[in-house]
Amino acid sequence: MTLAEKNEPAAGRRKRVVDLLARAERQELLEAWDKLAEKPAVQPVRGPETGLVMVRGRMGGGGAPFNLGEVTVTRATVRLASDTVGHAQALGTDREKARLSAVFDALWQQPATQHFVEQTLLAPIAARVAAAEGRRADETAATRVDFFTMVRGDD
Repeated sequence: MTLAEKNEPAAGRRKRVVDLLARAERQELLEAWDKLAEKPAVQPVRGPETGLVMVRGRMGGGGAPFNLGEVTVTRATVRLASDTVGHAQALGTDREKARLSAVFDALWQQPATQHFVEQTLLAPIAARVAAAEGRRADETAATRVDFFTMVRGDD
């Protein structure tokens, strides 16, 4: 976690964690779970369950909103033995991914395991996401065409 992220309000930090966990791949979550020295006792509160969510769009990013379509989402809520509650949502139907994401959300909320979750799971996910976004930006920049107009004098 960077200094700027530490100085961010608690709600912003939690949003960052939930966002990264939603972007996690199942294998990343399983590897972090295997590295966890002491596995917590986990009680399911809700789910994992799969449903549909309506996605809204805007033309040009700023036009009037419209219903674009539905996407499949899986969500889970768990409670650890310490009574810490973790929530997770992820695109798709992978119930184990949603469950593990909720567990790591709860572990991140605990001071004793927050550093482990940041270093073992969230930092690699953030690096992978940033690299993918950088590649996408480079691919887009390669197709950019600059137009210019030369002004002719009035003769």
